[in-house]
Amino acid sequence: MAVFSKEYGYVVLTGAATFFLMGHLSFSVVKARIKYNVQYPRMYSDDPETGHVFNCIQRAHQNTNEILPLFLFFLCAGGIHHPRLASSLGMVWIISRVVYAHGYSSGVPDKRKRGNFGIVALLGLLCCTVDTGRTMLGCNCLPKWPRGFFKTA
Repeated sequence: MAVFSKEYGYVVLTGAATFFLMGHLSFSVVKARIKYNVQYPRMYSDDPETGHVFNCIQRAHQNTNEILPLFLFFLCAGGIHHPRLASSLGMVWIISRVVYAHGYSSGVPDKRKRGNFGIVALLGLLCCTVDTGRTMLGCNCLPKWPRGFFKTA
């Protein structure tokens, strides 16, 4: 049986926070469907006047759906040996997706770039995951990361 550190609870709570992120984004799409009269099962609008704004809102949600499994894997795996760091990076990524969606939903797609800081958080989670895998395999070919503030029990 695997035993996780007590601090892995931060990782679990960060993963649970994605429920609220996805709920927020889903609700935005539902409101936009009503406002712009886009009926199910249509994914996108071809209305020349308002279709662009609806499509931006829909894409913000869809793009987050596309990247969420990768994020959750990196969060859970990287959090095994770096729970505080992984959780912190996870919250940065979640906040970046809210900023991304807010910018994209404005109807000006370039405003989505304001949420690009989440890429740094995702790369940090990738590094945590690689270090966790390296540590689990007992490979000491790389220098150990300083654990300092993010030290686990």
